[in-house]
Amino acid sequence: FTYPVYTMRLLGVTLALCLVGVAVSVPTAKQMRQLAGEKAVKQAEDCEAYPCVVFEDQFNSFDFSKWEHEITAGGGGNWEFQYYTNNRSNSYVRDGHLFIKPTLTEDKYGAGFVTSGVLNIWGHQPHNLCTGQAWWGCERAGTPDNAINPVASARLRTSNSFFFNYGRIDVVARMPKGDWLWPAIWMLPRYNEYGDWPASGEIDIVESRGNLDYKDEGGEDRGYTHAGQTLHWGPYLPYNGYYLTTGSKDDATFGDAMHTYSVIWDDEQMQFLIDDEEVFTADPGESGFWDYGDFGLPEETNPWVGGGKMAPFDKPFYIILNVAAGGTNGYFPDSWTNAAYPKPWSNESPTGPRDFWNAVDLWYPTWEGESAAMEIDSVVVYKLQEDP
Repeated sequence: FTYPVYTMRLLGVTLALCLVGVAVSVPTAKQMRQLAGEKAVKQAEDCEAYPCVVFEDQFNSFDFSKWEHEITAGGGGNWEFQYYTNNRSNSYVRDGHLFIKPTLTEDKYGAGFVTSGVLNIWGHQPHNLCTGQAWWGCERAGTPDNAINPVASARLRTSNSFFFNYGRIDVVARMPKGDWLWPAIWMLPRYNEYGDWPASGEIDIVESRGNLDYKDEGGEDRGYTHAGQTLHWGPYLPYNGYYLTTGSKDDATFGDAMHTYSVIWDDEQMQFLIDDEEVFTADPGESGFWDYGDFGLPEETNPWVGGGKMAPFDKPFYIILNVAAGGTNGYFPDSWTNAAYPKPWSNESPTGPRDFWNAVDLWYPTWEGESAAMEIDSVVVYKLQEDP
């Protein structure tokens, strides 16, 4: 990996870090913060020296000018089993950490609500309006077979406050523990300049599964001790080249301790790291992601004509933090094994939320207090060089 020319002041020693095209070791997240110093966060266009901090949240308070809550029951296109809301049971700040904690829908609405009530989250004021109408996202009625989302959680985004392309993002966080939890720290494009998903891209800084003992067909752990990082990209569904740009790491403490999840991004490549160790580097080659994906489609369906080498990842992206639960898109495959009890629903079932809810006495005991929350210590974004 190569860095632009900038001067590194670390431990009292001034170092010329590198010249363009000369490979060097990548500074750690801690070193990056030392390099940037304690200067105020700047607008990207105001940076005069690099690295330059352009976004930072140490969560000394809950800054609603930075983080907008999404309000929707749409399930993110994955038919997930949570709805996202804005309250201090599901998202709150304490002792310099942000917590995103899932709860049961019936904790708020009472017993029987999931299969007989009406969830109406349309809203009526600027900051409580439903943010996602697709997939019956703003109102759902429960029946014995068609259950309302049985879990409440939070999804925060910076789409209206901060977005960037090229730089470095470091997120220090602890993943949640609890069966069928799906935490994610990721980014989506500010504008879908190349078209709908996945044409405009998706950057997954980290995702994991909260299951306590969950293994794939080969017997490999895929629960909370396993974390993945991925780029999603393709001309249109079902074409998605994510399998060429993904990596993972195993660590028994992902759900117990803070770890640093990073992406370093420029107009040539994207490097993904966990705890300052490279997980993978995405470099599509000079001909870009269209040729790299080898989709076998007509050239006129290439959405990235006219873009740079890294298109669709040459446009601004915003940050998202969320904890989902379940879903039928295959993130929790039917063929994998949950040791304590079988997976309660099938990805082919039209009654997935109901089947999941019927097994609440099996999975909910694994959600032990704040261990079931994603806990975030800090989010810092650096600009590393002048715009190319």
